[in-house]
Amino acid sequence: MIEPFGAAGGVDVIARTICQMLSEMWGQIVTVENRPGTGSTEAPALVAKSQPDGYTLLVSTSAQAYSAVFLKNLPYDPLKDFIPVAPLTSQPYVLVSGKSSCIATVAELIAKATATPGQLRFGSAGVGTGSYVGVEKFNMEAEIKAEHVPPKQGDAITDVIANTVAGRSDYMIAPIPLALADIRAGRLQALGVTTRKRSSLLPEVPTISEDAVPGFDYPIWYGIWVPSGTAASVVEKLRNDIARALAAPDLCDQLAKHGADPMSMTQAEFAHFVLRESESAARIMKASGVKTSIKPISKVAR
Repeated sequence: MIEPFGAAGGVDVIARTICQMLSEMWGQIVTVENRPGTGSTEAPALVAKSQPDGYTLLVSTSAQAYSAVFLKNLPYDPLKDFIPVAPLTSQPYVLVSGKSSCIATVAELIAKATATPGQLRFGSAGVGTGSYVGVEKFNMEAEIKAEHVPPKQGDAITDVIANTVAGRSDYMIAPIPLALADIRAGRLQALGVTTRKRSSLLPEVPTISEDAVPGFDYPIWYGIWVPSGTAASVVEKLRNDIARALAAPDLCDQLAKHGADPMSMTQAEFAHFVLRESESAARIMKASGVKTSIKPISKVAR
């Protein structure tokens, strides 16, 4: 499994847990390789060019679907060059503010942004990433304006969190496992989680929906892709075995410790889900005035 965001992140943790189960199931070692370079596009590029034999998989987040909307001049097509195999898990992000911003709640963030339109700054791992789309969705539904601060060094979400801690941005949306240490140390203020259900990792933190923006719902989800051209029988075996692994009680318990809920779909359902997510990101960006890089999407590899 090739992973695009770096060791110890949410994708890496879930992928390694799944790999352990698949290794036992198949009687051979399944490994995770972290390839976080080039704006998180190095890993997909590597998988897209690999042999379509089922031995090289891409494990990624919703960003794989979103990148089809934003990123130009990629050495691969995020939708056409991959077959979505199976979803893995879904969980909330957390909306956080830097300590220097003196913002303690979602309502305070909205009030401050409303009083000073365009003055607040939000961070993300880069245009087209899940953290970016999530903030744009939040800004749109909260009816506020803010300035995007691109990551200064690389695109790792940990760097963006560090920028928020340092006061170079006022708020951001981050995967909970990556932000948790800074939240517990008081360097970040957890304002709200992004799904309609609270997170078991931050049970005391309200949802954005219950606190200030009714109906707001924006999970981060993980999934597995293979290169286009992979035989349907191989795709089906991968999907079925991944589903078996996700249903194992021991794995469910491990995922719960990371605040993750297993997802269950057929391969066709997941392919349709990826398409819908990409189209949703395009609508969010159109409403926010951000130019997207593609025309309306019609299909993904099946």
